Amino acid sequence: MSTWRFKEIVVMAALSVVFAVVYLAFFPVGKVLVGFFGPIGYDLIFGIWFIVSIIVAYIIRKPGAAFLSETIAAMVEVLIGSTAGPMLIVAGMVQGIGAEAAFAATRWKNYSTWVLMAAGVGSAVTSFIYGYFMSGYVALSTGYVIAMFITRVISGALIAGLLGKALSDGLAKTGVLSSFALGKEYRKKNAA
Repeated sequence: MSTWRFKEIVVMAALSVVFAVVYLAFFPVGKVLVGFFGPIGYDLIFGIWFIVSIIVAYIIRKPGAAFLSETIAAMVEVLIGSTAGPMLIVAGMVQGIGAEAAFAATRWKNYSTWVLMAAGVGSAVTSFIYGYFMSGYVALSTGYVIAMFITRVISGALIAGLLGKALSDGLAKTGVLSSFALGKEYRKKNAA
């Protein structure tokens, strides 16, 4: 089960590159939201930056898929010009660990909607802890920090978890994932 096939590695890498571009595209959106709402603006859409880990893990269903895909996406972001620099790779790893923990808790056997949402929440929690120390949240009021945390957790569950599931299910319906775990599950469900 845990042996990776070449095509799984290729799909993980390809999705990571695609979402690195998506991630970069969302930075200006976050800046606009920060302009309107303050630091919590980023938290409203923070789930977008976890989504590749949920999509790749849901499609491939192998230990390490969430962590590796998020780490690769962060590396690609840096290579294609993120102004965040190399520390972004660490942030990607932290986010990937959060998602991976949810899948590890089920021993990589449960990819239900709730587990996918929990993976988004896991990324939100680990990224928030990291951000708390690296981004100076300590200077903000306790109530505001709590609001930021709750907003990020909801964003992780809804954007990364639910949207990630919807995008993956949409791909499965096309048949392009027929040789992957999600595609096989989709075929089996529709054959019954």
